[in-house]
Amino acid sequence: MPKTLILASTSPYRRELLARLGLPFETANPQTDESRLPDETPEAMALRLSEAKARAVSGRFPEALIIGSDQVATVDGKIYGKPGTHERAVEQLRALSGKTVNFFTGLSLLNSRTGHAETRGVTTLVTFRELTDQEIENYLQREPAYNCAGAAKSEGLGIALLSRMQGDDPNALVGLPLIVLCDLLRNQGVAIL
Repeated sequence: MPKTLILASTSPYRRELLARLGLPFETANPQTDESRLPDETPEAMALRLSEAKARAVSGRFPEALIIGSDQVATVDGKIYGKPGTHERAVEQLRALSGKTVNFFTGLSLLNSRTGHAETRGVTTLVTFRELTDQEIENYLQREPAYNCAGAAKSEGLGIALLSRMQGDDPNALVGLPLIVLCDLLRNQGVAIL
């Protein structure tokens, strides 16, 4: 069994979640093209990208277990990515106001020694309250969630924007479904407890 655990991500949120398991790990930037392929469903895209991110760093870590993760947020077939700017965050939150968003997280664990990857997906449904423009501005002034799909951090003040969350793993919404990850790690012989 490979001894090194690598998180193929520069996300501080994913790094913080993985640290909760108490396992030693390193991070690596996967530098992966995250463009959607023609006719690719959002779910298929998240699954493909999670594995692609793990494979992107495998050459640097030939004896490792590599974690890749990707998330897409969709409403009515439209994908909502990281807004990047205040203006786009306002647009996203206006569009998501009163709607239920499907946050689909793809998770892949690659054994770089064997080349085998196990990939799974986790769905979290999040319903936003009806938001006023003032609430959106107040929120973004206090928590500029420009690097979060849907422009809201559920693990922070963004929880006040929501009316309901439904899913099997609360960590999936933050970007790293730990329940599934623990299962994948156990499948590779990693003792977590």
